[in-house]
Amino acid sequence: MFELKKLKQQPKILQKIKYPTGIFLAVLLGIILFSIAQALSQQPVVLNMLMTAPDAQPWRQGIIKDFEAKNPGIRINIIEGPNATNLLEDLYTSAFILGDSPYDLINMDVIWTPKFAAAGWLLDLSDRISKQELAAFSPKDVEGGRYEGKLYRIPMRSDVGVLYYREDLLKQAGFQPPATFADLLKISESLKKQGKINWGYLWQGRQYEGLAAMFVEVLEGFGGYWVNPNTLEVGLDKPETLKAIATLKDTIQQGISPPGVTTYIEEDTRRIFQSGQTAFLRSWPYVWPLANAQDSPIKGKIAIQAMVGTPGNSGGACLGGWGLGISKSSKHIKEAWTAIQYFTSEEAQRQFILNAGFVPSRRSLFTDPQIVSKYPYYPQLLKIVDQAVLRPPIAQYPQASDILQRYLSAALTNRITPERAMQAAANETRRLLGSG
Repeated sequence: MFELKKLKQQPKILQKIKYPTGIFLAVLLGIILFSIAQALSQQPVVLNMLMTAPDAQPWRQGIIKDFEAKNPGIRINIIEGPNATNLLEDLYTSAFILGDSPYDLINMDVIWTPKFAAAGWLLDLSDRISKQELAAFSPKDVEGGRYEGKLYRIPMRSDVGVLYYREDLLKQAGFQPPATFADLLKISESLKKQGKINWGYLWQGRQYEGLAAMFVEVLEGFGGYWVNPNTLEVGLDKPETLKAIATLKDTIQQGISPPGVTTYIEEDTRRIFQSGQTAFLRSWPYVWPLANAQDSPIKGKIAIQAMVGTPGNSGGACLGGWGLGISKSSKHIKEAWTAIQYFTSEEAQRQFILNAGFVPSRRSLFTDPQIVSKYPYYPQLLKIVDQAVLRPPIAQYPQASDILQRYLSAALTNRITPERAMQAAANETRRLLGSG
């Protein structure tokens, strides 16, 4: 850490001055400590960040490498966690509860922000970024980073629910893309009668977070709501909610959706749709490149739009996506903010999207020529992003989602009537929110 020769020479110089032994030792100790401090001060600051293992590689190979080249005094240490995002959330939660979390940068799913912010685990970023800078991002992505009027998360990449459809089959049969659920059912029935498809519509019906994400879109299309975050009013037992559930049940009863749809997650539905058996699929943007792969039976035959609605009500597109916050316990807040500014910048996002295929959070990138040349469907995806809806941004979201999942699943699988299920779900949710 320091040159030994210089240290050996220093005592001789000091002895000539004939300091008392105690002073000499104190001066020598000071020189040693100063040399150590100098050496330590030249070490880069290390920022720890937890993320799923599949996400780690695109980060390391792309934007982290670029960031560290531009900021030699800062290093990003990625800690690889489990692939399941709920397990990743558990790891973050455990670390925060135990105190002195080892993480500096917090890579958050949009639904974690209220919980983490309400618990006091995140740094308020409101004063670090201007309204003009925030205006460059999709409004719902920004809204997803707020809790009680304060900003805790800067959107890194977006995600949104998408309705895929077989454009070739609709054109051949003379149909326009559906605008309502009635249209979707009508087209599905017609194509099925013609023997063009086995099933009309696929959606995620298993009891998990994907069920809540799917249902929030259908609920929006019927003019309903789950929880009003401003008043904490619960809308699960309203007529609009029961109509939404009835429509989903109709898709099964009429043979538009397969009986097993209540057990499906994203990949189950994607594989069936990609095999060419279905006209419509509700899923996420990740499906597009897979469905258009060289060996895909439906390559070049699909199009996308936002979820359909009902007369007078636009369909919704559930907002997903990830953003970055700073742990309140971080000892490197300045460096962490420098990293967030770079990772969410237009330059970094462009490269990240081109290399990893993620959905941008900056609006300009949806129509960026370089990106559109590789992902020609992104301008259409921007229209869907503009119809994004948030799952309730409340501190008790994990518990509220669990309540909805349990009772909605019971209603869809005929274990309990929709009326009884939603009355119970609404009452449980009200007790949850009333207890804080």
